Amino acid sequence: MYGSTERPRWILPSAVLVLTLLGFTLAGAPASVELGPTIGAEDATQAVPVPPASPLAIRYHTTGNWLWLLGEVWSVLILVGLLVSGVSGQLQRFTERIGRRWVISVAIYAFLLSLLLYMLELPLHYYRGFIRQHAYGLSNQTFAKWFGDSVKATMISACVGALVAWVPLRLIQRSPRRWWLWTTLLSLPFLFCVVLLKPIWVDPLFNEFGPMKNQALEAEILELAGRVGIHEQRVFEVEKSVDTKAVNAYVTGLLGTKRIVLWNTLLDQLSDREVLVVMGHEIGHYVLGHVPRTILLSSLLTLAGLVFTDQLGRSLIARHGARFGVGQLSDLAALPLILLLIQLASLGLAPIGNLYSRYQETEADRFALELTRSNSEAAHAFIKIQQTNLAVPYPSLFHRIWRGTHPSIGERIDFCNRYHPWREGRPLKYSGWMHR
Repeated sequence: MYGSTERPRWILPSAVLVLTLLGFTLAGAPASVELGPTIGAEDATQAVPVPPASPLAIRYHTTGNWLWLLGEVWSVLILVGLLVSGVSGQLQRFTERIGRRWVISVAIYAFLLSLLLYMLELPLHYYRGFIRQHAYGLSNQTFAKWFGDSVKATMISACVGALVAWVPLRLIQRSPRRWWLWTTLLSLPFLFCVVLLKPIWVDPLFNEFGPMKNQALEAEILELAGRVGIHEQRVFEVEKSVDTKAVNAYVTGLLGTKRIVLWNTLLDQLSDREVLVVMGHEIGHYVLGHVPRTILLSSLLTLAGLVFTDQLGRSLIARHGARFGVGQLSDLAALPLILLLIQLASLGLAPIGNLYSRYQETEADRFALELTRSNSEAAHAFIKIQQTNLAVPYPSLFHRIWRGTHPSIGERIDFCNRYHPWREGRPLKYSGWMHR
């Protein structure tokens, strides 16, 4: 990701297990060769100053942190409420009566729980995703588009959950002392399938994807990509202006579905050379294999989260199971408890995942600068992104630790100002990837 300061959802233990339970959310370099020509010799050697945040951006940042915290607390309270009120136990008994077979009961329970959680979180989701975005001038969405997208995402999640929720529960039944290990191992191929198929089966349900409209710019992008060995048509333009005024670009997919996606809002607001720097960043993600590496890291964090869930879950059931209406961790009624513990583990592990994500983003920035040597254009692109997305150049420590999947805009501009080893006669870190 280039323009956003935070991924929609970092792939953490909560995301992996929730995908598994309920379907929520969704090699070394080649030998060095001589560098070919850059997209334009850099003639701007003067440092680009970091602009201060506007009062509106500061307010958006501060209230965003409070809303994020409120959302986490609200999700915890909902799951606790489903347990202590006995609603989860009642839902289990209801689904067992109408499902008859265990697998069918699990599917019904997972589907209904997904819908129930969606409805309970809808007011806050509506305020954060629709009201607030319009209030700050960031959204172009009509209510019909916002609500339609929200319902589609929920139904996809609920259906996936209904199909796969039985797997971890069966593992708990069959291997109560090692289920966390087998669930983690099975989550790997499952998550690879999700990342593989999402660009072609899910993303087009929400926005229109197609080839770039600016053919001349597309030719320059393809030439840039060809210099690092990307020769297929892997660049897509997505019509995001129907949803937002914000700008962004990202890499998604695996194997044959791997692609670089540019929002049309970004193409409208950045100059061609600034867009090429953005592409250099996304190409860096692409060739350095950041997507599969992120999946592998998430699996390690998932393992830690599931061990935490297993140990604390059994302890809580032993003490309070009767009150919850839960006899053992494999009960359907225990799903809210499992999700609750996974969410807590996810919060505890988030700083690790965010730290690694910031490292990857910095390396993608480094790759872009080495590929294009357009430091000034890169810095000015970040300034436009800061102003358009209402970002603050140096966010709070709280934001950096718990929400910061990207280096701050200020840090990235500073990096553009100081990183130019070719000017100092020093070797490039990624010269081995770059061909004529």
